Amino acid sequence: MADTRPLRALVMSVLAFTVCFAAWLMNGVLVTFLVDKGVFHWDMAEMGWLIGIPVLTGAVLRLPVGMLTDRYGGRITFPLVMIAAAVPMYLVSYASTYSEFLLLGLGFGLSGASFAVGVAYVSLWFKRERQGTALGLFGMGNIGAAMTSMGAPVILNIVTDQGANLDGWRALPKIYALALTFIAVLFFLLAPGKTAEQGLKRTFSQRLAPLKNPRVWRFGLYYFFAFGGFVGLSMWLIPYYVNVYAMSVTTAGFIAAFFSLPAGLIRALGGWLADKWGARVLMYIVLGAGLVCLVLLLIPRMEVSLPGDGVSAKKAGMVTAVSSGEIVLDDQQYKLRQVENIRGLHNDRRELLLVFPIVSSFQEPLVEVGDVVEKGQLIARGNTHVYFQANIWIFTGLIFIFGILLGIGTAAVFKHVADYFPTSVGVVGGLVGVLGALGGFFSPIIFGYLLRLTGIWSVTWIFLALVALASLVWMHLVIRRMEGRETPSQISEAVEETVRKVPYQRMPTH
Repeated sequence: MADTRPLRALVMSVLAFTVCFAAWLMNGVLVTFLVDKGVFHWDMAEMGWLIGIPVLTGAVLRLPVGMLTDRYGGRITFPLVMIAAAVPMYLVSYASTYSEFLLLGLGFGLSGASFAVGVAYVSLWFKRERQGTALGLFGMGNIGAAMTSMGAPVILNIVTDQGANLDGWRALPKIYALALTFIAVLFFLLAPGKTAEQGLKRTFSQRLAPLKNPRVWRFGLYYFFAFGGFVGLSMWLIPYYVNVYAMSVTTAGFIAAFFSLPAGLIRALGGWLADKWGARVLMYIVLGAGLVCLVLLLIPRMEVSLPGDGVSAKKAGMVTAVSSGEIVLDDQQYKLRQVENIRGLHNDRRELLLVFPIVSSFQEPLVEVGDVVEKGQLIARGNTHVYFQANIWIFTGLIFIFGILLGIGTAAVFKHVADYFPTSVGVVGGLVGVLGALGGFFSPIIFGYLLRLTGIWSVTWIFLALVALASLVWMHLVIRRMEGRETPSQISEAVEETVRKVPYQRMPTH
């Protein structure tokens, strides 16, 4: 009879991680709703802290939680993490001050550390050649972000009676706490038990030894971009749509799901592709194509007035007539360029699909009848008006593509981890997860401060583009250095030799 334990371990881990991920990102919707409805008056930087603070806990605790999973197994660690997160989640329903929201956000943010549990637990049940696919399937739990962005606004509308009873928002964290508790019990009852047997024989310093390897930190930077970008944008896109496109929180949540839902679902495909093509090839594609998407997103929704081509007097004289279309200087006429209708944010009709910027150039008189002007004097000022709609559907399409790339990238990074550190997936995966989750924590805060500093929402994409570029350059330099030391055949032989040694080093699978 076939062993069903690996399948049970995977299915229960995906279910638990989905619920944990949904709870982890709850503040992205809840805080935006409370500010939008005027329940609290926090600025964008303060909102960034509240949105990001649960991610900090999930980031910092991933390493110790991963080590606990190596020691005690996922069947014990996963339910404990969920129960411990459910308590502060429930208490959020009684929060009434900014400090209370911060403190309780730190508490329920523990749910984000569940990722380290799942990576260490799931990898035990599958052979090396299938670990990429298995971890990719586990990573589909990221769809919890889409569940929150789509479902939480609907729940908030129901429990607040469409805004008539705003204090009803307090039911939302109670619902999340109940879901965490229920799945924790279900996981303990149905998931099979297994620990990293070799991990029991290692000292604390031996467990942490792989962290000295620079490769671990390079993988962490990749994950800072891929997973951190995914988490940060899953929370930030809702206020982004609300402010830039004047949407309601509910509508913004549904449209933001075009980013978070495919990013979560595609992770399984990313794991399979990493097994088939190799993680390095995928990372080149993710970082390169992601950088292109970010550059296209850089141009903000805007209308700008700039100095244009003016009109100067060809000779000295007196102004005898002035209108919007011409200036008469003695007996000489100067025709002025006019624009009947200037497109802009003030008259933007959303049904129009404006792909490229619209440039309008016109001239305005600077003189009046009776003025005496000199030769070469400017008599009409030139104006150039640039309007870029940043059409919402084109924007969302680019976000959709970018989300898919990030989903594939997260799977590729952990294929790297499983390949290079098969006996330390919990520890190395924990640290890489820490760095990725720190990306999710810092991103909304950085976005908020950059917005406060510049007043431009698209600085979001500039920051992410710089991280992508740094990751791409670092990866390429390392690969070039490897190619400089060894021929491709030597590199291939070295990799094959490493693979042959893995069964001796890694934990038993059955």
